[in-house]
Amino acid sequence: MEPKKNPKADLTKNSALYFVMGLFAVMLLTYIAFEWKTYDKTNDYDISMNVEDMLDEEVPMTEQLKTPPPPPPPAAPEIIEVVEDEEEVEETIIESTETSQEEIVEIDDVEVEEVVEDVDVPFAVIEDVPIFPGCEGEKGKGAKAMRDCFNTMIQKHVVKNFRYPEISQEMGVQGKVYVNFVIQKDGSIGSVRMRGPDKNLEGEAARIIGKLPKMTPGKQRGRAVRVPFSLPITFKLQ
Repeated sequence: MEPKKNPKADLTKNSALYFVMGLFAVMLLTYIAFEWKTYDKTNDYDISMNVEDMLDEEVPMTEQLKTPPPPPPPAAPEIIEVVEDEEEVEETIIESTETSQEEIVEIDDVEVEEVVEDVDVPFAVIEDVPIFPGCEGEKGKGAKAMRDCFNTMIQKHVVKNFRYPEISQEMGVQGKVYVNFVIQKDGSIGSVRMRGPDKNLEGEAARIIGKLPKMTPGKQRGRAVRVPFSLPITFKLQ
């Protein structure tokens, strides 16, 4: 006859569960042991508070000592010389350096040099007009006769030396060239300026004026002066 056991008294019934729970507990303790860390104790305070405490300390101010200036030196005592009434004091005589009216220095006459101004006198108002070569015979007939002779000789000179530029003829250029020049104080021609419709016509006018002969210079109050003169030269195609 087999013995019957109580099912509640069976110790091997939950042995597998107990084994697993024990194994888990051991592994958990092992993990905690490996991960356990320790730290040094530190002072728990705020550094900024210490900085403020340092700034609150009073810094002694250095006072600048002002050295008083040295006292001024004492004034030298004024020496007063006492002269007795009976003692004669020599009188100092100061001689004048001015010359007497009797001494008169004679000065030679000073020559005042007249400043000659280099001015231009227009042809229409000059007293003695420039004399074109060939007009010397009109000198005794008055200023008007001299001006008329001068203008006549200028016109003859232009007609004699006139030459129409070929390039201007081919281009059909015509017009009037105004020429200004100055009869210098030595009778030569200078300061020639032209203004016209074409450069070729202006060049021809300058060539004609450049052939003017040397003249007797014009005079104002008996002194040679420069005389400006204007002359129009007409270029017209036939």
